[in-house]
This record gives sequence, structure tokens and C-alpha cells, in this order.
Amino acid sequence: MPTASSAATSGRLLSLLSLLQVRRDWPGALLAGRLGVSERTVRRDVDRLREIGYPVRAIKGPEGGYRLEGGSQMPPLLFDEEQAVALAVALRIAVGTGAGIEEAAARALATVRQVMPSRLRQRADLVEVTAAERATQVDTEVLLALSSAIRASEEVRFDYASPSRPAEARPVRRVQPHHLVVRNGKWYLVGWDAAREDWRTYRVDRMGLRVPNGPRFTPREVPGGDVATFLAARFKGSDTTDAWPCQGEVVLDLPLAEVAPFAGDGVAEEVAPGRTRLRTGSWSWAALAAGLARFDAEVEVVGPPALRAAFADLADRARRASRLHDD
Repeated sequence: MPTASSAATSGRLLSLLSLLQVRRDWPGALLAGRLGVSERTVRRDVDRLREIGYPVRAIKGPEGGYRLEGGSQMPPLLFDEEQAVALAVALRIAVGTGAGIEEAAARALATVRQVMPSRLRQRADLVEVTAAERATQVDTEVLLALSSAIRASEEVRFDYASPSRPAEARPVRRVQPHHLVVRNGKWYLVGWDAAREDWRTYRVDRMGLRVPNGPRFTPREVPGGDVATFLAARFKGSDTTDAWPCQGEVVLDLPLAEVAPFAGDGVAEEVAPGRTRLRTGSWSWAALAAGLARFDAEVEVVGPPALRAAFADLADRARRASRLHDD
């Protein structure tokens, strides 16, 4: 049976390991003060970490000290309770990332759950993650190669396929990679295309990397400084802000309860019983008019005139389609 003394020692080892991980060099006296023990106890605890595989090196100097270095082998991992729960939750989420690590993540999760105390296992199991859509699978090696190029600031060369044109029908792309982003179950590379003098976004699953990489470059900042906001703006057809380039306001002959669930990022409010004001946007006026027509209700256009014109054009197209169908 574990004793109070052994439990205290294990807890202290975890604390010592955590401290060694957050700072490169630690004077022995400072570690002893942070842990509330003597320097002799710190030396014994460092020896225990070495015995189980952690490469802790002694630093010579006036104060002396310790440094945790990278080793050639994976030592046993020690986690406190919060770290263990966080790890289990992260592994559960990783199963659905589409990064090609699903099987390994599932096996790692099973291993972690097996050694967790029941109370921690119950906490971790409270987080049930179910993917609403199947993630697009990507090659893990491609993700690793792109990540390495981003860290090294090296240009990447690749073939790029699209639904309309196969990769061999397109010239080789040369891009300065800046960020890997996951959005709606798909991996994207955000990079600067020097030839086009513009930022570009590429689906990673459509990329065929070529070797070697291109020259090194000086990293630049994405517009606005935040890659998530930048990517959201690009998907809305905007080059600057995370906002739809075409925005309009209408009143629908529908109760708020029937409009709100389908308003997306729009703003819906009741203006009268059975009538709802909706402010929303899209990448084009035609798309906005067509999206509003999906509500299958009378639509009163508040503005702007461009939206009213788009509805008129949509009505003309519908009439022409109806006549062709009758023929």
C-alpha cells in the first residue's frame, strides 16, 4: 500500500518535473525554495527522475543547478491530475481531426484511460466528442513537412489538384507557408504567393509536395494579425475584415422561432407576431437573395437597393426556367 510519505514524494517529483519543463536552468537553491524542501532532497529527487529516464543534467557554476534536456528515448511520462484529464480529452478530439493519426490517438487514449484512477477516468469520459461531419483525411507526412517548412521559413513547392483541373494540368506552385489551420473538418495552408503578390489558401489534401523546398524567406504577418479571422474573411469573400461583402435587411412573414435556427451568423428579431426582421449577408447579392428565398415565405426587402435588384433578377430567371420546363 502506498504510504503518505511515498505519495508526498510522487507529488513532489511531479512538481519538480513541471518546474524543470518551464525554465531552461534552475539553481538548486531556487528549486529547493519553490518546493519547500532542502537542496539535499532536491538532489535525491533529481536522481529519482534520472532513474526513470529523464535526462536531468547538473550545471556547474557558483550556484549550481539543473537542466532538463531532450533524450534519445521516450521516458515514462508523469502528469498531475489536471494534465491527465486534459490529455485524455485532447486524444479523444484528435481521433476526429483527419490528420492521419486517428488509430494512434485511439490506442493512446485506451492506454491513458487504463492507467488513470477511476475518478479521473470518469471526469475525462464526461466529454463525449462526436464529429458532426467526417473529416477530410490528409497525409500525416505532408502535415509534418509543411510544419517543418513553416518553422524553418522555407518556401514550399507543390502540385495542386482541384475538382475542375487535375494537378498535372497546373503549373508547380511556389508559396511561402505561414500557418496550418483546421476549419470545418479540413486542413488548410495559408501562405504568401510571391508571384501573385497576395495571400493564398490551399486545401492540404489536394497538395502534392515536391522536394527539395525552395529558398528561405522572411516571415510576414497575415492581414489583421490573426490567421483565424483572416481565413474566416476569405471564406466570406472579403479581403479585409471578417464580414460578408454583401449585407442586407429583410422582413420575413415567419415567426422568429422558425427563422432563428437558420439565420446562421445573421441577426433575427421579432417585429410583430408572425413577422421577423433578419439582417444577414453573403458573398454576392445573387447568393444572398437565393439564400433568403429558402425560407419559403413572403419577403419584404428593407435594403439596400442592390438586394432588391438581385431578387428581381432571381425572379426573371425563375420565370424563364418555368417556361423552359413547360415546353
